[in-house]
Amino acid sequence: MKGDLFSSDHMVQPADRPGMSMQNAKSIRYAVKGEMLARQGAMVAYRGNLQFERKGQGVGGMLKRAVTGEGLPLMVVRGQGEAWFAHEAQNCFIVEVEQGDEFTVNGRNVLCFDASLSYRIQTVKGAGIAGGGLFNSVFTGYGRLGLICEGNPLVIPVSPQQPVFVDTDAVVGWTAQLGTSLHRSQSIGSMLRGGSGEAVQLRLDGEGYVVVRPSEVTPQKEH
Repeated sequence: MKGDLFSSDHMVQPADRPGMSMQNAKSIRYAVKGEMLARQGAMVAYRGNLQFERKGQGVGGMLKRAVTGEGLPLMVVRGQGEAWFAHEAQNCFIVEVEQGDEFTVNGRNVLCFDASLSYRIQTVKGAGIAGGGLFNSVFTGYGRLGLICEGNPLVIPVSPQQPVFVDTDAVVGWTAQLGTSLHRSQSIGSMLRGGSGEAVQLRLDGEGYVVVRPSEVTPQKEH
């Protein structure tokens, strides 16, 4: 077979190391030797001796979406082999979490992660229902976290002198040293007159980074 489809740009080569790596801009490859976790339904291909097991749906066993409050079911992948993960052709990125780090992330942006990472469900301080959601997930430990994002994300530095205000529908995550609160950017009178459509944002204060996707609302999928 010949053609651009079979060029080296698309052809999968043997993994050169265990664990998580970028396959291309839209997918992550994981060379499994033991156990890892991934978003249910995100596996697009695998080879080798792997088993996929649905993870429990209790509060401690799922990620909560910050905006909708819905749960994100996870699966455990065990064995030895290679698996590829993707979700709706969204862009993929890898975050390396080191000992002592904490990274707060919206569950809708989680694709897969090392079993060595721990996560906990945490209320986003100051962001009640009026702010678009209640929960995010905080990852700690040591390992790699695979994220997805519609388009190329913006990584914005936050400093004590320059807080950052983000749309609650667009925020992907932030470093855990940052404090959060709600900010209302228009007056009640302006809201009654129709307003700008940008009434409430999440304010982040402190020293760190916030990651934002270039899209406020997920497009409705055709059924």
